[in-house]
Amino acid sequence: MIALWPHWLRPWWLLLLPLLGWLLWQLWHRQKRAGRWQMILPPAFHAELLSGGNGRESKSPWVVLGIAWLLAVLALLGPSWQRVEQASQKPSDPLVVLLELTPEMLATDSPPNRLEQARRKLYDLLQARTDAQTAIIVYAGSAHTLVPLSDDLATSRNLLEALRPSIMPEPGHRADLAVEKALRLLKQGGLGQGRLLLIGSSLSKQERQGIRLQLQSAQAPTLSILGIGSREGTPVTQESGEFLKDDQGAILVPRLDSPTLKAFASEMGGRYRAARLDDKDLRQLGMLDSAQALRDDGQRLRLDTWADQGYWLLLPLLLLAACAGRRGWLFCLPLLLMGAPQPSYAFGLQDLWLRPDQQGQYLLKHKRPAEAAEHFQDPQWQGVALYEAGNYAEAIKRFAQGSDAYSHYNRGNALAKAGELEAAIDAYEQALEAQPDLQPALKNKALVETLMQEQAQPEQDPPAKNEDDETAQPGQTAQPGASAQTAQGGEQSPHGQGEAGTAETQTAATPQPGGNEVPGSELADEQTTTPPLRPADTRLEGERRQALEQWLQEIPDNPGELLRRKFWYEQQQHQDTTR
Repeated sequence: MIALWPHWLRPWWLLLLPLLGWLLWQLWHRQKRAGRWQMILPPAFHAELLSGGNGRESKSPWVVLGIAWLLAVLALLGPSWQRVEQASQKPSDPLVVLLELTPEMLATDSPPNRLEQARRKLYDLLQARTDAQTAIIVYAGSAHTLVPLSDDLATSRNLLEALRPSIMPEPGHRADLAVEKALRLLKQGGLGQGRLLLIGSSLSKQERQGIRLQLQSAQAPTLSILGIGSREGTPVTQESGEFLKDDQGAILVPRLDSPTLKAFASEMGGRYRAARLDDKDLRQLGMLDSAQALRDDGQRLRLDTWADQGYWLLLPLLLLAACAGRRGWLFCLPLLLMGAPQPSYAFGLQDLWLRPDQQGQYLLKHKRPAEAAEHFQDPQWQGVALYEAGNYAEAIKRFAQGSDAYSHYNRGNALAKAGELEAAIDAYEQALEAQPDLQPALKNKALVETLMQEQAQPEQDPPAKNEDDETAQPGQTAQPGASAQTAQGGEQSPHGQGEAGTAETQTAATPQPGGNEVPGSELADEQTTTPPLRPADTRLEGERRQALEQWLQEIPDNPGELLRRKFWYEQQQHQDTTR
């Protein structure tokens, strides 16, 4: 009952109730006046002739009036049972940053070097654009997407830390290729015209001509340029320790070509600023301005504001007002309840607030799977409930209605529980065909094959205690390497403790049917029985796992090497397509 009590938006209207009560009391006890007829007729006839014949005045109009006043006051109080929800909006200001990543960016005329200063500028820019979409493209002799349009600040920072000129597969200066790739990103993002920011020290004639061709359309984004370096320049010490040299073998001294960059930025309708230690350069370029447009990111936010639902009380109030104009209208109210006979349905209070799938989810959480199966409308969720209830034959039929990897996987678990091991292996194989990296299916398939081999050969070892298989919930991806957890808080659940040892299983997160979250209706991870493991198999499995972990630890964690291989592969693909 406490949950049904509404939130009142305008409680001060309660001050009107004493006044209305006093008026009703006065109307209830008022004496009917008949004017001058009281002076003409004898007092003995007053009760019969002036008061309706029986000497009593009807009080029903005042009762109805009191009900109408009460409904009006309740409507004015603003009762509410839910908060206002609105679509979450983020700034719609896509920006693509074109970062020069040539050996010239290692020049130290902008301490500690040009690349480090450009990296710091990008950090400041990304921090100021936390909710806006920003992409980063690096270029030298080729152009590659470092970060697509995204607002993931952490990923962008990690990738920027790994940047160095040696990861670029092609030497040279091709800012025009970077602009071409940036236009494709903006078109794919579908977030509007967007802006381009080029960070570099110079643009050759070929680059400027290529950029003009790319941005000649009236709908093309504006191009702003942030110059890095100094006019004097300085020799470049490469990563190998040698000075950067030109084709003739002379030491190369790259310089910031501010006049050319400024003139070209103005030609493209943008701005040019030389990099500074503070953020004044980015601010003058307009990169830190607030976005003028917003976009819907598809999420719903529940606000602190309550929705006024008092208008529902106006419907009975209007009915009373419409009927008050005719005498004897109260006798017509029962006719509203009379009509064609309608079929009766079992109806509970929870039907007002929870959908059938949500009711089934609530029952499944409270260990009532048989009742939950009767409420679920989704066949996959029905299969989960029937599986938990031990009705494997019906669970197999429900899981068979799905065609995704988890439907086949759940069907394989139900078949294994029903003793149909060959059919279970076939179901696991179908799940692996749909999703080859589904580790729970790989594990359970191996366990069922082991059990079939044990059944085919006489066993000398004592049988091991059965363990729990995992049943993946529909529509979710099991997390590789996660151990089974209990419903009471995620602690690791105990497995069989016989001679067979223990075997880890995978559990999957539980989705909400229909996509709407209902407080208190989340399902905990459930487990089902798996075939037993022999002691030798358990030891072998542990040795393999330990060897795999050692091998994984030996793999170098180097994002720069990953980027180098990625860019090289992309360049090879590009060359193959252009041949």
